[in-house]
Formats: sequence, C-alpha cells, structure tokens
Amino acid sequence: MTKLVIFGTGEIAELAHYYFATDSDHEVVGFTVDGEYLGADRFCGCPLVAFEEIESAFPADRYQLFVALSYARLNAVRRDKYEAAKARGYTVASYVSSRASILNEGRIGDNCFILEDNTIQPFVSIGNNVTLWSGNHIGHHSRIEDHAFLASHIVVSGGVTIGSSCFVGVNATLRDHVAVGANCVIGAGALILADAEPGGVYMAAGTDRSRVPSSRLRKI
Repeated sequence: MTKLVIFGTGEIAELAHYYFATDSDHEVVGFTVDGEYLGADRFCGCPLVAFEEIESAFPADRYQLFVALSYARLNAVRRDKYEAAKARGYTVASYVSSRASILNEGRIGDNCFILEDNTIQPFVSIGNNVTLWSGNHIGHHSRIEDHAFLASHIVVSGGVTIGSSCFVGVNATLRDHVAVGANCVIGAGALILADAEPGGVYMAAGTDRSRVPSSRLRKI
C-alpha cells in the first residue's frame, strides 16, 4: 500500500483519514500542519509533524501527501498548501469513492476528494485540487477547473464549465452549457440559467418564517 500523509487536523482531515483507510490502496501513516498550529504530536492515532519539517519525517520519495482543507478564502488556503506540497516534490494523492459512478475514463486531477454517490458522466474533466462532496450529478462534457469545491446534491447539466476556485453550495442547479467564471460563489439552492461572470455571488432567497406558529398547525 502507498503510504500517505494528510495535511490538516480538522473535520475534513478526519474524514479523509476515514475514507483513505477504509476505501483506498493508501495507508495513512501521519498528519502535518503548519508549525504554528501544531498543538499536539498525534492526530487520529498517527504522528503529527510540522509542515516546515515534513521532509525529515516523511520524505517525498517514500510518502505521498493529501491536502484535506475546506473552501476557506474561496479555496485559496487549500490551493496554497497544494501548491506548496507540489513545490516540495510530493506526489499528491486523490480519493475517489468506490461508491461513486465514474464514467469519464479517469479524467480526474490530483488532490481531488470525490465522495460517495457522485455521478460523473462520460467526457467530463475534473481538474486538480477539486472537492465533490457526496451525491452530485456532473453532466456529460462538463469541465470543473482547478481548486473548485462543490457541496452536496448539486445538478451540473451537460456541457457546463465551472471556473477555477469556485464554490457551489448544496442543491444548486446549473443548466446545460452555461459557463461559471473563476472565483464565483453559487449559494445553496441557486438556479443558474445563464453564464456567470468571474467573481460573482449568486444567492437564492431563503424561506421566511410563517406568521403562524407550529403550535397552531393542524394535522402535524
């Protein structure tokens, strides 16, 4: 099995440890974070070392890395650590769930985190450092560029382009052949029917509270 070190000690890192350990050919043997966030010497039962000193504990010719970070600062934090790992000569692993339907002949970059129940149709391409949380539909001939983060139960129709560093929230829907520019935020439940200019924020209206309290509802 390939020995793997995970960058991060948050919830996503804990989940990455679970997924890699139970559903991959990687063995998680350690964790790393920037030295200022060290705080302990172990995480999830594995050694935890400062990223500044990672080569001495886990040299790049013997270990792979996976950067398990969120969409903070519109994916910039995860992008920076991914690029730092590559600059240090590490092979950066991806996790693709065995419970996902992958029909695009493996056109998936490195440091991707693709969870269960994703459907990736033929002729889709997925760049580097992309997260697809569980339960998404990625339609044929679509392209997801580097450093994007898609939450759950998103419908991406055929021929869509999602630009680099975008965030797409739960239950968003993108119609066919639209192009979403780089650094866009597509909020939960949003409906995108036309091209989205780079740097845009698209938010669906939230549900207002009813003036009738729950205590007065009938048959519930």
